[in-house]
Amino acid sequence: MSAAKGLEGVVAVTSEISSIIDGVLTYRGYNIDDLAEKSTFEETAFLLWNGRLPKQTELDQLKKDLDAHAAISEIVIEQLKAYPKDVHPMSMLRTAVSSLALFDPEAEVKTEASNHNKAIQLTAKIPTIITAFARIREGKEPVAPKSGLGFAANFLYMLNGEEPTEVAAKALDKALILHADHELNASTFAARVTTGTLSDVYSAVTSAIGALKGPLHGGANEQVMATLEEIGSVDRIVPVIEEKLANKEKIMGFGHRVYKDGDPRAKHLREMSRQLGEQKADTKWYDMSVKIDELVVDKKGLKPNVDFYSASVYTYLDIPRDLFTPIFATSRVTGWTAHILEQYANNRLIRPRAEYTGLANQKYVSINER
Repeated sequence: MSAAKGLEGVVAVTSEISSIIDGVLTYRGYNIDDLAEKSTFEETAFLLWNGRLPKQTELDQLKKDLDAHAAISEIVIEQLKAYPKDVHPMSMLRTAVSSLALFDPEAEVKTEASNHNKAIQLTAKIPTIITAFARIREGKEPVAPKSGLGFAANFLYMLNGEEPTEVAAKALDKALILHADHELNASTFAARVTTGTLSDVYSAVTSAIGALKGPLHGGANEQVMATLEEIGSVDRIVPVIEEKLANKEKIMGFGHRVYKDGDPRAKHLREMSRQLGEQKADTKWYDMSVKIDELVVDKKGLKPNVDFYSASVYTYLDIPRDLFTPIFATSRVTGWTAHILEQYANNRLIRPRAEYTGLANQKYVSINER
């Protein structure tokens, strides 16, 4: 046996959900560019779960179901109030999502219908949990979800207490589409490994959240914004970035293992960043991002990935930096649950081997002779 570090190049499962072929990302065969420009997040969620685009009646029903399940119980709200206010929101989300299983009488029921319903419930409740905690830690009361507002607009409404502009809602909606799935990424693989043991949906999603929390996966966009804030202005970009490159520091938001010619999602987020900056009459973060983009491409040949421009998009939407990764989870839960459903439908325990590199032929020595 010989190990492939990070499982690079290893095909671990077969899947009909999403693909990355020759730098093109598709969901169920639909190019991400078409979905980003023409679809909605709710429609994309239906596509991931069901393998096809919905009819109008089906889309209307899904929106009603998401609205119906968006509220969280007072028990969960009290639980959120008991959490330390300075805990990272991803740690909060990991714990809160896990606890939802305790209040679901069908948590251990693994029929296809029950698991599909859990996918809808988790997608509906995660934004409410995130926004409730965000307000609670600021000493404010949570804002209840508003029926009929739309998934993306409802998130911003629950976070800020007022309905967002059409441009803001559309920007977040598009960001959610772009983050919904991405083949066998680290968090999706974690979800499928847990599902492969025939554990429950909540456990699988909790595993995925734990993987997404890491800065080499979902946490990268937080680090991008930290870099932008550290630099502070366009005129400091060249000396700061060149110094980081000279010190062999990683510039977060650039490069991707599966994309050699650039992440196809980045261009959509770049345009959203521009639009939101112009709407706010403050293009500082966009201008800085473009300059860093050009410099890193020139110096290292690395192109931006999905995390790079999402940082300025979320900042323009007045979303706190430490909520960037939870928003990733808000979207990716649709992909996670699609993969969970697929794993259940054709399951085999995922149990790879390890190449042993330790000592050999050791002889046991009794403790009084060591």
